[in-house]
Amino acid sequence: MEFKHVSVLLNQCIEGLKIKEDGIYVDCTLGGAGHSYEILKCLSKNGRLIGIDQDMDAINAAKERLKEFSNFTAVHDNFYNITNVLHSLNIERVDGILMDLGVSSYQLDEASRGFSYMHDAPLDMRMNRENSFSAFQIVNEYSEKQLEDIIKNYGEERFAKRISSFIVKNREIKTINTTFELVDIIKSAIPAKFRREGPHPAKRTFQAIRIEVNKELEILKNAIEDSVQKLNTGGRIAIITFHSLEDRIVKTTFKKLQDPCECPKEFPICICGKESMLNIITKRPIEADEKELSDNPRSRSAKLRVGERI
Repeated sequence: MEFKHVSVLLNQCIEGLKIKEDGIYVDCTLGGAGHSYEILKCLSKNGRLIGIDQDMDAINAAKERLKEFSNFTAVHDNFYNITNVLHSLNIERVDGILMDLGVSSYQLDEASRGFSYMHDAPLDMRMNRENSFSAFQIVNEYSEKQLEDIIKNYGEERFAKRISSFIVKNREIKTINTTFELVDIIKSAIPAKFRREGPHPAKRTFQAIRIEVNKELEILKNAIEDSVQKLNTGGRIAIITFHSLEDRIVKTTFKKLQDPCECPKEFPICICGKESMLNIITKRPIEADEKELSDNPRSRSAKLRVGERI
């Protein structure tokens, strides 16, 4: 299957990054290379783009799509390791960093990857298929309490307790191997009235398991802080999120980087010595317009926040 991904908030990202033609930029989530292609079009031959992805399918597809550009470097890694990635390339500072935290259309649509509740496939959900830990272990080996906590905290699912209980009861009878087996269990756990309302009944649980498999939230805050540290003065960071948990982390981390002072509010002046590193450009997140929503329904939950290094 061809690696296809419709880039979300594409023009808004390019505008938000305020690209300098001779600058160095990092696309932390290379994916289908849609954002990377547009960034490279803005760069001169003296500019450079580093593309990072933990999915080798994305790396290979991006290399093919961007083969016309000699100033592009692909790195198979997790963007949480951005400091080490840049150090290995002898790059001290960059002029812009982009993170698109969504799952690519390819990963959702490629049934064998096991990300989607709409396709029957082995329980997998690994973005980096070189890792051995997958959705199968979570569903079949986590305790009922662990499952409940993940589904509640990462999926914001009101029926987390019932779903985790049903998973454990079913796996005592037979190992849960496929996405559709899991979907059926989730559906049976959610009362009929609530199954008929709102999104697909398995959406939140699948999101929660995917986040746990790929440790998406655990070190996002550190990754943002490390990225801002690597920006030149005036360099920008643009981050696209797709659910409230991620957006909350981005929002609060940006705010802390803009106002890091830890002095009591009654102090007339700051004595902690912590200086602001970031100026928040987007006071409110940028969202898709009606045309993009019509062209790409997956953009509905996307939020873009931009900050500039002081």
